[in-house]
Amino acid sequence: MSNTNYKTAIFNAVSNAKTFLKLTLSHPRGGTAWRKIAVRPVEIKNAPHLQIVRFSQAQDIAENIPIAEANAALTDVLTLPFAQIHVQTSREDLHIRITKKGRALFKRAKPSRPNVQPALSHNRVKHHPLPDNRPDAFLQGLGIMDHTGRVRASMRDKFKQINAFLAHLHPVIPKSNRPLMLIDCGCGSAYLTFAAYHYLNDIQNIPARFIGVDRNPSLMAKCRALAHTLGWTGIAFCESSIADFTPQTRPDIVFSLHACDTATDDAIARAVQWKSAVILAAPCCQRELRPQLGASVFAPVLAHGILKGRTADILTDACRAQLLRILGYRAEVMEFIDSKHTPKNLLIRAKKTSRTGDQTAVQEYCTLRDFWHLKPSLERLLARELAPVIFKKPLKKPH
Repeated sequence: MSNTNYKTAIFNAVSNAKTFLKLTLSHPRGGTAWRKIAVRPVEIKNAPHLQIVRFSQAQDIAENIPIAEANAALTDVLTLPFAQIHVQTSREDLHIRITKKGRALFKRAKPSRPNVQPALSHNRVKHHPLPDNRPDAFLQGLGIMDHTGRVRASMRDKFKQINAFLAHLHPVIPKSNRPLMLIDCGCGSAYLTFAAYHYLNDIQNIPARFIGVDRNPSLMAKCRALAHTLGWTGIAFCESSIADFTPQTRPDIVFSLHACDTATDDAIARAVQWKSAVILAAPCCQRELRPQLGASVFAPVLAHGILKGRTADILTDACRAQLLRILGYRAEVMEFIDSKHTPKNLLIRAKKTSRTGDQTAVQEYCTLRDFWHLKPSLERLLARELAPVIFKKPLKKPH
């Protein structure tokens, strides 16, 4: 079937408001940042719309298009290089596969969802790791939820941050025949420590013990008091700097939420040295590399304070992720929550693999570091661990 004919079949299916259920484009061939796009009918203020949701590795972006503008939006979507297109209606399914040469292989099939009416609600029910629709003693103890079970308006952003973090934690929870050990570095008021303890032990039924580490003695005292009130015996709090703390048991997961500047490097370095299988770090302010930036070709960028600051932020987290990759972690930097809830919304998530010392990763890191004339703290903190793989030969020092 020609491109014109298969697109006509898609337009015809989508335009039938009584039978159209969903259009899905998947398996991108390159040339697009999206890994999947889903289109479905919705009704907003009694007016028909198409909802287009674009999925990337970092986030999902939804857009509701009035039906009068839907054809133009759909045309744009169908120009993207996806290899698989699936249209579901209550009467039939359409399967289209686009070959590497651009040929469309088209097939009609029996409906996978027969006799189903289009679901026109544009707001999907959100399933949070920690639900917000019933009273929870833990959330009430932290002051996030009131006595009726409602999340307080002033704590809504904190509640969303916690849930977003737990959602990113869930896929990397390691399997173990013993209780897991988790350490929260720079735990502060320990919202995340308590939330993760509650989520694993009480909601997922995964036995886990926790240690919160922070140098503030008054906060640690308050956290111990709350743990005692809740009757949670598998959680402890230690007054210490991150660099000076040594656990008695190797942690399975080390996490850190918004540790300032190089405290994030301390948390990542200690996690590597403790041989933690999983590391999750959401950095806060990142000032260390800003005064070091010295790539002359970027002088027009670095002349503006806000651009220089953002460039330093990007390079800081890029170096962290690359050093973790060199040391055998599968590391990714992602947006863990929308910036409207917190501007500090990046997450470094790393999981240990068996491979260490990838020379491509080493070369990429050294090239990046030397081009920008950087001396990242994390490289210094992990000098012993990096020595066998990155310092086999003396590296040219940044000028």
